[in-house]
Amino acid sequence: MTRWIYILLITLCLFWPRGSNAASEQFNFYAKLNVSYLSADEGEGRFSDIKSNASRVGIKGEMALDGDLSAFYLLEWQVDLADLSGDDNITSRNQYVGLRGNWGEVSLGRQDTVLKTSQAKIDQLNDLQGDIKNLWRGENRPSDTLTYRSPKWQHWQLSGTFIAGGAEQASTYSAALGYGDAELKATPLYLAVAMDSNVAGYDIQRLAAHYKWQDWVWGAMAQHQKRQSDGDNRNGWLLSSAYTLGQWAFKLQYQTMEDDWSLSGALDYKLAKQVKLFTFVTRQDKQALPDMNWLGLGVELRF
Repeated sequence: MTRWIYILLITLCLFWPRGSNAASEQFNFYAKLNVSYLSADEGEGRFSDIKSNASRVGIKGEMALDGDLSAFYLLEWQVDLADLSGDDNITSRNQYVGLRGNWGEVSLGRQDTVLKTSQAKIDQLNDLQGDIKNLWRGENRPSDTLTYRSPKWQHWQLSGTFIAGGAEQASTYSAALGYGDAELKATPLYLAVAMDSNVAGYDIQRLAAHYKWQDWVWGAMAQHQKRQSDGDNRNGWLLSSAYTLGQWAFKLQYQTMEDDWSLSGALDYKLAKQVKLFTFVTRQDKQALPDMNWLGLGVELRF
C-alpha cells in the first residue's frame, strides 16, 4: 500500500460522520503548496530548475475531554511537486499526539525543537534559498521527543523539548522562554531566548525579537553555536524586514555566520487570502564554497 493510500485512509477516518460526540471534536485537513522556477548559479554556471519548497499536507485536530482536558494531534507530510516520485515523493514532518490543560500542554512524537520554533515568523525567506538553515545550525526536527509548553502568564511562556537518546546515545534537550505572540496578532512584540544542549551535535544559544508597527514588521536574531566534536565556535546574526502595501509585501533579509553571509530580497503579491505569487533573489557567500545566487518566481496556495 503506497503512502498516498495510507494518507487517504487516515483522512477518510477523520472526516467520516460521527455520533453525538462530534461537536466536541475539531479537526481539519490542510496543505501548503509552494513551487518556484529558479534561475541559479551555484558555482558551476547558471542553470534553471523547478523547486517544491517544503510543500506539505497534514491533518490536525483536538478533542475535548473531561476535567478541562483536551487531546490534540498533528500528522504532517512533505510532498515534492517537482522532482521526486513514488515513495520518495513523501517524507515525514511533524507528527505527534498530546494533552492540553490549564497546566499547559505536553506532546510526544516527532516535532521541531523549541529552539527552532523560537524563530517565529522572523525568517522572511523560510523554505526558500535564503532560509536561515542554510547558514545556521539548530533547525532540527528530531524523533523520539517529549515537548512541554507552559500556560502563558502575562504573555510569558516557558517550553522545552526532551529528546530520548535510546540505547546508543545520550538524551539531549532544547529549552526556550518566550514573550508575546509569535504571530504578532495578540501583541505587537515577540521576544525569545532559546538553547540547545548537544542537539544534533551542537550546543546553541539564540536570541530573537520581532516587532510590528502599522504596516512594517522588523525582526532580529543572534546565535552562538558550538560543535561538540571539535569545539568549533561560531557567532552570527540576522536582520529582516517586511512592508505590506495593499496586496503587495516587500521583504529584505541579511544573515551572517562568522565570515559567511547571505542577502535576500523578495516581493509577494496576494491574488486571494490563500493564494500568492512571489519572486525573490538571494546571494550567498560562504568562505569554503563558490559564491551562489538564485532568482526565483513562484506560486503558493494554502487551504
